[in-house]
Amino acid sequence: MTTPASRKFSKAEPPPSESKSFTAYPAPGESATSRAPYMRNRWIPGTDGVIVVVLTALCAFTRLYQIGRRAIVSWDESHFGKFGAFYVRRQWFHDVHPPLAKALIALSEVLAGHNGTFEFKGPYPDYVNYKFMRQFTAMFGIGLVPLAYVACHQLNMSRRACVLAACFVLLDNALCVMSRFILLDESLLFFTAATLCSVAGLQNARHQAFSRTWWRWLLLTGASLGLVASCKWVGFLTIALVGLYTIGELFTMYTECVAVRTVARHFMARVLCLIAIPFLIYAACFKMHFMVLNRSGSGDARMPPAFQASLKGSPLGKQPFTVMYDSQLTLRSMHAGSGMLHSHAHRFPEGSGQQQITCYGHKDSNNEWIIARPRGVGFNNTADPPVPVRHGDVVNLMHQQTKAVLHAHRAFAAPVTAGAYEVTAYGRLGWKDRNNDWRVEIVREQSRIVNSELHAITTQFNLRHVPTGCLLSAEAVRLPSWGFGQTEVTCSRQNASGAATSLWVVEKHVNSRLPKTDMRKLVKRSFVEDFVELNLAMARSNNALVPDRDKHNHLESDAWSWPFLVYPMRLLGSWKEGDIKYYEVGNPLLWWSSALCCLLFPLQLLFHFARKQRGVPAQWAPGEELHYWNGAKLLWGGWALHYLPFFLFGRVLYLHHYLPSLYFALLLLAFEIDYFCRHVLRGRLQNVVLALWAVGALAVFCWFAPLTFGYSGAIEELKYRKWLPTWNIYEDRHVM
Repeated sequence: MTTPASRKFSKAEPPPSESKSFTAYPAPGESATSRAPYMRNRWIPGTDGVIVVVLTALCAFTRLYQIGRRAIVSWDESHFGKFGAFYVRRQWFHDVHPPLAKALIALSEVLAGHNGTFEFKGPYPDYVNYKFMRQFTAMFGIGLVPLAYVACHQLNMSRRACVLAACFVLLDNALCVMSRFILLDESLLFFTAATLCSVAGLQNARHQAFSRTWWRWLLLTGASLGLVASCKWVGFLTIALVGLYTIGELFTMYTECVAVRTVARHFMARVLCLIAIPFLIYAACFKMHFMVLNRSGSGDARMPPAFQASLKGSPLGKQPFTVMYDSQLTLRSMHAGSGMLHSHAHRFPEGSGQQQITCYGHKDSNNEWIIARPRGVGFNNTADPPVPVRHGDVVNLMHQQTKAVLHAHRAFAAPVTAGAYEVTAYGRLGWKDRNNDWRVEIVREQSRIVNSELHAITTQFNLRHVPTGCLLSAEAVRLPSWGFGQTEVTCSRQNASGAATSLWVVEKHVNSRLPKTDMRKLVKRSFVEDFVELNLAMARSNNALVPDRDKHNHLESDAWSWPFLVYPMRLLGSWKEGDIKYYEVGNPLLWWSSALCCLLFPLQLLFHFARKQRGVPAQWAPGEELHYWNGAKLLWGGWALHYLPFFLFGRVLYLHHYLPSLYFALLLLAFEIDYFCRHVLRGRLQNVVLALWAVGALAVFCWFAPLTFGYSGAIEELKYRKWLPTWNIYEDRHVM
């Protein structure tokens, strides 16, 4: 007979520590001490459903009231409305954001009957139903309120606190005014809120792992992550939040000695739902983007020549295939972000003082070059048959506009890049200057026609300087202001022949003596190549959005100022009497109190940790402490991860970049008020405090409502709306 202490476990019967299931929450009705166990919320359709309907109706009123009052393109509607029109016309364009939010704007334009001809400048014409477009975008702002209620319900806040949190979102002036225009931010906020709601539901269902409810919340979380990332790259901060939450979950399983097989199942489920599904949604949005925008447009130059040639109506789609001498060429560097070989009638301020050679990322006549034989080689370009350029040929390149010739020399170093020679435009064709000679060295051919001839678009090649042996290179290094911020071109002695910085391709080939070829039949592109290239181009454009601290700009603000509402933003340039004016100012009561709540939360956490270390008896009901900290860390973590990274960003920043953080902050404020009422107050006093917060938020919202819904009178009539000296309500004052 064995005692419990000496009992041996067979292989078929794991010890209790290994068979333990991961609960994270105590099961309802778990044993209690002197206090009743802390129960999870239950959704009551007759109560919660009615509350959600009422709150949503109130939110719809605030977001839709007089939404079409200003019948003029307002603020960033000029950008995003125009992008929607590009979708309607199916013309390729370039933007720094992923496509989903813009595609939703395009959908609103299609549903509104817009034919894509309006360029979103000035007053809206009669044939553009701009009210419907704004209402469509406002639907995402309206959805924030029910999502806030459901998320707080899943975080086990009291029903009255859930109402308070939804009211905070409902009564914030900044969230309201931003939902009244054709912008990307509302769809971003909506899917951010949907992700929080889904994660809260998943957290609340952890005691039901692998049940239908658990899988539903996990799949909704993954889908929301894919959608939020497909609106703006700021959505990846939401992915970071869910990623850290998931790591915490798996670590908790490890510390609770959950069976390895169970942990592996949880891990694989999260890989599928939180990595694979979001990535597939993100990629699918780009696939849709490529399928719809199949015509040449304003953003062609940001993509590789092979992609441009695949677009309908592209000037690169039909051109001579084999490059001949005396042809006009446009040469593009294969190094991402460098651009096309360029020159202009400006000289280097130092070094040789000769004409500048750069790379330029936009279509321009100064990108055009004539490829010619070197001096002493006779050729009649009208009588003699065209001669193809071949591997190993020595050529000269003459700038079409200035007639200067591509030139390099040992005498002068490159202006920025150390260890490289300066490249200039100097002399004329026929001059006896060997420093104008370049050897064509074909590196790879991407078409089915593989020979020693140089081809447009499909042939990648080097240009090696004959006297020095260096390679013509562009490394995306920007020149100072005297070079107009364009890319430096050097002759590098270090680059290998296959390096992207020294590879070039003929983007455009013009020769009236040659027949044109349908390049779409010769170029080979894949979705993966285009997907990667477009994301890289978006990243380069984002990095280029840097603020100019030497210039006054009343729209920009720094991240430190956002929680304190130091610099609200005028959404319109004209602030005269008679003009309808909108001001992006948040509800100061909610912004300042939520900022204080978020800043003090780490101290609250430290205080509770110190009490626990000293053995001070906790005032929690069984299971309540775990509920509280799981909810608080999710909300505070959402605020911190959506706010603090902006201190590291070098790009231009605006007040509306704080709105995703604000959403988490408002819910955390209601969460802490609920905690305070439960633990400090008793009876009706709890309801009084909650009612005072709601009434206060309503009063401040109404006070600033004229600037939220549009004010056409003299701005001086809105007395006492300027609560901080930095607010530019009455005068255009902004200090960076």
